[in-house]
Amino acid sequence: MRSSASKPDLSRVRALTFDVFGTTVNWRSGVAAEARRIGALSGVDADWEQLADRWRALYVPSMDRVRRGELPWTNFDRLHRLSLDQVLRELDVEGFDEDAREELVLAWERLPAWPDSAKGLTRLARRFLVATLSNGNRSQQAALVRFAGLAFERLLSAEDFRHYKPDPEVYLGAAAALELEPDQVMMVAAHKGDLRAAQAAGLRASFVERPLEKGAGGGADLLPDTVADVQATDFIDLADKLGC
Repeated sequence: MRSSASKPDLSRVRALTFDVFGTTVNWRSGVAAEARRIGALSGVDADWEQLADRWRALYVPSMDRVRRGELPWTNFDRLHRLSLDQVLRELDVEGFDEDAREELVLAWERLPAWPDSAKGLTRLARRFLVATLSNGNRSQQAALVRFAGLAFERLLSAEDFRHYKPDPEVYLGAAAALELEPDQVMMVAAHKGDLRAAQAAGLRASFVERPLEKGAGGGADLLPDTVADVQATDFIDLADKLGC
């Protein structure tokens, strides 16, 4: 942890950009719940938490296919649709028809917020502009924010910049879209790699711990993060530390 003597000067920060999946909403329980619901309608049974974990594990490899040029620019929904078929094959869960598979993709729009997210965002918005900065596409984010009841003022997506985090174009594009300099924007995330990439692009960084993001013992990033400008246990703690 930083000592009070080395507390960073954050007086220039005007906006907070938030990672969404894992930081703001609980993707694992939400995807598992929706898969369980759709499975029941389709007469399919499976280990739905395992499905969620395996599906999420293909997130980075799917984006890397776009980066390498193996796929043209493909938004988050379509990447999820492509990787879903692979997951269902690997788990031998083949009882979903095409309509059910498309409905499964919409699970990523129906994820519960962490218990502190809504209240914390409301407090943070008193002092800062609060915006998403997610690899999720815009329509997906809009639906998710409505579902989860989150008070974001702006939705910023990798889709806007045709790059996926952690590419620097996403962070620099977000600052430009907000008409701010990079050091006037603070990235808030539960993923240290996201924060390191944001800092490399000139943004400030706040680590918020989500120890149950990947389930108990699932390997989520944990405190401390001494490289971050701010460290917090949740969004309420972050609001306290930022004087909101």
